Amino acid sequence: MAGSNLRDALVDEIKDIYNAEKQIVKALPRMVKGATSEELRDAFESHLEETQNQVTRLERVFELLDEKPRGKHCAGMAGILEEGSETLEEDAEDSVMDAKLIAGAQRVEHYEITAYGTAIAWAEALGLTEVAGVLGESLAEEKAADEKLSAIAESGVNEAATAGESEDDMEDDDEEATPKSAGKAEPATASARSASAASGAKTRQRGGRR
Repeated sequence: MAGSNLRDALVDEIKDIYNAEKQIVKALPRMVKGATSEELRDAFESHLEETQNQVTRLERVFELLDEKPRGKHCAGMAGILEEGSETLEEDAEDSVMDAKLIAGAQRVEHYEITAYGTAIAWAEALGLTEVAGVLGESLAEEKAADEKLSAIAESGVNEAATAGESEDDMEDDDEEATPKSAGKAEPATASARSASAASGAKTRQRGGRR
């Protein structure tokens, strides 16, 4: 029965991660195509290669545990990747799309960091030092990928997305302000002149009656 003891729980966790990594291998090519920043595309392509190596490492872990390489559907990763797929269908400015792709990719990384961290802790508790060491290699790559995505976002992507939004706001403000002040000034003056003329006429009429 899966999860009846810590070793079973570890095997179950490895199956979950194995399936998650395979889902990511399928999803990353679409993210590469959706990214407009060359640096972001390169990061996704690099991580695709890393993820393929991580799948191979997990197969090594199954071997060390004397288990057949077999995944268990990872619903958590499926949900995160589904959100990312929906993002790619959106009509967004290039810089905004890149910012959203980075956010989605970091959700993936944080999920994996947690999963690998748990598996390593359990392996160490069970005295499976070689298993922990192999998993540790992948955990280091996930942390590095997360830091790289943060660096890309902070080096220009977020600023570009914000700048585009600020320019749109300024244009909207200009469009709203200009017609209101320019078009009504002259009619208002003409109206004032008419009122003044009418008042003068009434005064002359009253003066004539006296």
